Amino acid sequence: MTKPVFEILALEDSPLGTLCLRRREMLSEPGVIVTEVTLDHEFLMSSLHTASEEALASIALEMHQGDRLSVLVGGLGLGYTAQAALASPRVARVEVVELLPEVIRWLDDGLIPLAGSLKSDPRTHLRPGDIYAQLAAPAVARHDLILIDVDHSPDAALGEAGSSFYTVPGLREVCEHLAPGGILGVWSYAESSPFKDAMCSVFRTVEVRPVTYFNRHVGESFTDWLFFGRT
Repeated sequence: MTKPVFEILALEDSPLGTLCLRRREMLSEPGVIVTEVTLDHEFLMSSLHTASEEALASIALEMHQGDRLSVLVGGLGLGYTAQAALASPRVARVEVVELLPEVIRWLDDGLIPLAGSLKSDPRTHLRPGDIYAQLAAPAVARHDLILIDVDHSPDAALGEAGSSFYTVPGLREVCEHLAPGGILGVWSYAESSPFKDAMCSVFRTVEVRPVTYFNRHVGESFTDWLFFGRT
């Protein structure tokens, strides 16, 4: 009997903890290979379930009617939000800011599933940096869409750096980086009434979109939450 595929592609320390990038075959679905990321041995993301990451970009694009759009993505992850933005011909530039150099190396080394398409698209601009620090600093450029997928949720941040981002003062700073009519989109694995209230205090219109999917790992439905605010 052939052994199921299981590979550790990268295992390294990071400022947030021990990062592991692995590729494995699902025991429940032989032949289906998934790429996963864990942080301190806790599941973080998977190439199997990407609906909400892609919807973060696609819904924001539906909300904005402009062309030649500039998109700022906070957090590379496995690249599905950036790829969904690049799928639109109305997007002229996608700037991705990633805190962890380890994750950037995964892309450079072709270890993540979308590495080839992301690297070959001239509209992709990836650089290391702290997206929260960038948005708290004076704006040097304005973007039509700012898409943030960094923390588990507004109430369960991975680090202290982004705590002010989810507040009214922090969101007001974000608005300085948005072009007129620009849209902020934020991914979360849980609903957050305090964050929605903060957004309603800052943005002209606010929408909260649940994205429900069937988790094939555990055989249950899960819901992620997307928060959108328009200047």
